[in-house]
Amino acid sequence: MSDRTPLVIDTDPGIDDALAILLALGSPEVDLQLVTTVHGNVELAQVTENALRVLHLAGRSDVPVAAGAVASLVHPQPERAGHVHGETGLGGVELPPSPAEVDPRPAVIALADVLLASPVPVTVAAIGPLTNIALLLAVFPDAAARIGRLVVMGGSAARGGNVTAAAEFNIWSDPEAAQAVFASGLPTVMVGLDVTLPTVLPEEGIARFAAAGPIGRSAAAILQQYVDHARDAYGTAGVVVHDALALTEAIAPGTLGTVRRDVVVDTTHGAGRGQTLVDRRTVSAAPAAVEVAETVDSGAALEFLIARLAGLDRR
Repeated sequence: MSDRTPLVIDTDPGIDDALAILLALGSPEVDLQLVTTVHGNVELAQVTENALRVLHLAGRSDVPVAAGAVASLVHPQPERAGHVHGETGLGGVELPPSPAEVDPRPAVIALADVLLASPVPVTVAAIGPLTNIALLLAVFPDAAARIGRLVVMGGSAARGGNVTAAAEFNIWSDPEAAQAVFASGLPTVMVGLDVTLPTVLPEEGIARFAAAGPIGRSAAAILQQYVDHARDAYGTAGVVVHDALALTEAIAPGTLGTVRRDVVVDTTHGAGRGQTLVDRRTVSAAPAAVEVAETVDSGAALEFLIARLAGLDRR
């Protein structure tokens, strides 16, 4: 039996999502068994097509892609993020189409199948809105219970939001789903803005994997839209690779310093909607507490990412 950890990525590609998928494919510690897609950065049909094309770029069109929730659980998502990711979600880069078809199973069924069939616990990296994971909990609780670790890119303990003053985009896109997931008792790690915002991939880092070969070049081209957005929006030279940092923690547990906290999501309709209310007064002993990432060695995390992306062209 392989000693690689089976991995599923639930995603809405998305520029940093594309980078996260490539990071997983370049990491021998994990075996990417399935990609499920969810509404989020752009519409579901587009993110699903993007996932297929990113896998094909890395020569892994054998990894199945199953399309999931087309909309949030209760209330419509107020807006997409095409202004950040480009209207197609990949920064205006046209990747070659994949020879693979979308898996005929709905994402939740495909995910349940992987979880129930695996002889060892599966890591799930949820780097988009949490709609699919909430649906899995509701419809296939026995399969959800087989998740070894759920690594979520979303939320914020102390940094405020990035789509509103209070809320981070993925959680804000479906607060009801996020609340269901954080209250579920699944072994969850929340990788939020507290650790992603300080982790800025500089242009010289992008240049290193761009020089490695055609896969690295395409990854760098996809990131260029992010570089331009970061310069215009934040005045920073470099990009915050939110989802890739969550994948780093999924691939190499312990990359981030986490503390067990009680987390509640604001599902009201006021200014706080989508905020992750993290109780930082105490370390929690509650069964449903979440491991909240609070510290990061950004330099080491970036070196891990750059090296793995460069390595894709050397396989």
